[in-house]
Amino acid sequence: MLGPIDLHTHSSVSDGTETPTQLVRAAIAAGLGVVALTDHDSTAGWYEATAAAEGTALTLVPGMELSTQLDYASVHMLAYLFDPGNADLVAETARIRSERLNRAEAMVQRISADYALTWDDVLAQTVPGATVGRPHIADALVARGYVPNRSAAFESILHWRGGYYRPHYAPEPLEGVRLIRAAGGVPVLAHPGARGPERVLSDKRMRELVDAGLFGLEVRHRDNPPAARERLLATARKFGLVVTGSSDYHGTGKPNLLGENTTDAAVLEAIVAEGRGSQPVGAPLERPLVE
Repeated sequence: MLGPIDLHTHSSVSDGTETPTQLVRAAIAAGLGVVALTDHDSTAGWYEATAAAEGTALTLVPGMELSTQLDYASVHMLAYLFDPGNADLVAETARIRSERLNRAEAMVQRISADYALTWDDVLAQTVPGATVGRPHIADALVARGYVPNRSAAFESILHWRGGYYRPHYAPEPLEGVRLIRAAGGVPVLAHPGARGPERVLSDKRMRELVDAGLFGLEVRHRDNPPAARERLLATARKFGLVVTGSSDYHGTGKPNLLGENTTDAAVLEAIVAEGRGSQPVGAPLERPLVE
């Protein structure tokens, strides 16, 4: 029998605290049947995670969490089973990562005026090739003793009202959906009720995303409040979108636990049938999901 399906996790390639190998081992220990690796704007962890999953009872779904932005609100787009070598997507994610790096350096410079924090402190919290961002600044602040954990850093020093915040470049959601689809992937809107995208994305804009190829909404997520979940379920029904559930696991970087929210097997089947750029790897699924 197929075990629980968790379609949103992060490794140290972006802002998780575990390497791709450690993440796969954690997923196995948690009793998952399927896990998706969805690092921010990067596929650099795919190879290691694939090697770790091979020969185990775990199926790995290759993915990514693509940064997009609308009216200054962050709108994250989960992308599954796309071609990691697609030139347009590779170029766009490289630009996003570069902008994230520049933004992080600028924020550290601002913070350093009031706190003894250096760029080297931040780099000490990353691994080579990682997508450097605010979580790594948060870890550096924790290491310096200014805050007890990442959550506290984001609620204070790194909050957009804190005075040190700086935005970074990201494409609009519509362009994100088009890029993912052009790469053969399957786009799902990540935690839409978390911090504002639900309010930003009107029915008109949602229709544009659906017409461009949006496939689903991540409804079962700890950052979507109950009332938001109900509205999102209604939106999914209205536009014919699949509904996913995920942990958004970051190791010790967040309190989220592997498998705390999961996706139905039938939804995974639909995602796999839709994907054209890559396939799940590791243990074979209980039955072929693509005829």
